[in-house]
Amino acid sequence: MPKAVNVRVTTMDAELEFAIQPSTTGKQLFDQVVKTIGLREVWYFGLQYMDAKGYHTWLKLDKKVSSQDVKKENPLQFKFRSKFFPEDVSEELIQDITQKLFFLQVKEGILSDEVYCPPETAVLLASYSVQAKFGDYNKEVHRPGYLLSERLLPHRVLEQHKLSREQWEERIQVWHEEHNGMLKEDAMLEYLKIAQDLEMYGVNYFDIKNKKGTELRLGVDALGLNIYEKDDRLTPKIGFPWSEIRNISFNDKKFIIKPIDKKSPDFVFYAPRLRINKRVLQLCMGNHELYMRRRKPDTIEVQQMKAQAREDKQQKQLERAHLDNEKKKREAIEKEKEQMEQEKQDLMMRLIQFEEKTKKAERDLTEQRQRAQSLEQERMKAEEEAARLEGERQAALLAKEELARHAEDQKKSQEQLAAELLEYTSKITQLEEAKRLKEAEADTWQLRAKEAQDDLLKTKDELHMVMTAPPPPPPPPPMYDNIDDNSDSEENNSTHSADLQTEGINDHRNEEDRLTEAEKNQRVQNQLKALTSELAQARDESKNTQNDLLHSDNVRHGRDKYKTLRQIRQGNTKQRIDEFEAL
Repeated sequence: MPKAVNVRVTTMDAELEFAIQPSTTGKQLFDQVVKTIGLREVWYFGLQYMDAKGYHTWLKLDKKVSSQDVKKENPLQFKFRSKFFPEDVSEELIQDITQKLFFLQVKEGILSDEVYCPPETAVLLASYSVQAKFGDYNKEVHRPGYLLSERLLPHRVLEQHKLSREQWEERIQVWHEEHNGMLKEDAMLEYLKIAQDLEMYGVNYFDIKNKKGTELRLGVDALGLNIYEKDDRLTPKIGFPWSEIRNISFNDKKFIIKPIDKKSPDFVFYAPRLRINKRVLQLCMGNHELYMRRRKPDTIEVQQMKAQAREDKQQKQLERAHLDNEKKKREAIEKEKEQMEQEKQDLMMRLIQFEEKTKKAERDLTEQRQRAQSLEQERMKAEEEAARLEGERQAALLAKEELARHAEDQKKSQEQLAAELLEYTSKITQLEEAKRLKEAEADTWQLRAKEAQDDLLKTKDELHMVMTAPPPPPPPPPMYDNIDDNSDSEENNSTHSADLQTEGINDHRNEEDRLTEAEKNQRVQNQLKALTSELAQARDESKNTQNDLLHSDNVRHGRDKYKTLRQIRQGNTKQRIDEFEAL
């Protein structure tokens, strides 16, 4: 049994590994990849590899993988990438997986500066990119620094502005917050709707020369062929829509385009290498086929896919509405819980204050009682002293009377008795004065005791009022794609041709009437104006690139992608071919 070949396919967000047989064709491998990732809009995509000469080449689906000039590695390396781009992402891209793959590839093209994007648009796109990754902004989750490790802006834009990474994050975060409520899938689509208006979006550029030998660039995209000056890839000078072309062919390095208008001469240019003409022919055939398909009624398969996509979107919207409703309920409960917690804390604080007030009243009452007891003791002591003095006074009176009785009898000791009498009289006088003083002191203590008793009664009344006051009311209850482009040989008989049919299509050139997303959407227009004004203050004009200068000139003259398209297609085909030859 033949030995299996290991293959690694890298999509924009995953690596897939397969073991294939030597007989496996490009289509079989491609089908295996799209089946694995669940992709049905396969017509935009292809498998890209690096050949033995170092050129990036698209895998041919009708040939064996092993027969193609894939660089010999183990495993063989392929990239799953979009080969063709839609005209209008919002009208054409059906599946979420298709939108995501385009979003990631277009974003990479912008961040690597392969597709020029002005600074203000780059910041707005970055905010949609953040919404697509993180979902709604939540200050509790998305703390300062949550974007510092993210690659969100082209290096050119970072270099041209005097802003730190933190200041960039602040600006992007403000716009991220603007997108609250937007699904991640919708954020990717909004990103693509703005990005598709960029002049270099979806364009494949090739170096060519006209018959005069002037070096020019050919741009091939979903809408037709455009001619650019060598140093300006933003503003095409001449355009040919697919609806004007009936045949494309090349003979070695000479590429010939035959217009539908048979009065017009052939449009001829020269490429530096044969492989370029092969690549141009493939891109012309593929883009023309998609151009035709878009202008015809949808196939049954596409109708089914669109119907399924609508159902899926409605289901997601219902789920989102349910989640939003649950979120609101949860937020209401959390808010109510916080309110109840606050009320609980308020009640606890009031209770603590009440307890402190009660304790103070009790302390005051105790002090009053102690003071009253002390006064009562002093009063009793004064009364006892007064009683003692009264007893002594009575005894002195008795002694005086006794002396008086014996005065008659003791005349012999008259002088002695007189002296004793005088002594006792003096002592009686002193005792009476001391009694009077003690009685006055007792009256004073009696008055102070009465005052203390009154204070005690008042304190008891206040304590009784505090203890019997009604408690604070409780909180209310809760309210609840057959050309071998690997060969670069220059033999003269290397000729290929393809007829491009344009019959049966509707509205050939409706793209010329398109408006940019900023013209259609006032909100986007206002956001871009605000960002332009804000970034101008930090802009270092000395670091402007050629593309910056070209873009500024286009803005000054009111040109955008679609206005330029209308302008470069003016006049008949012959006039534009003559203009090309004159460049």
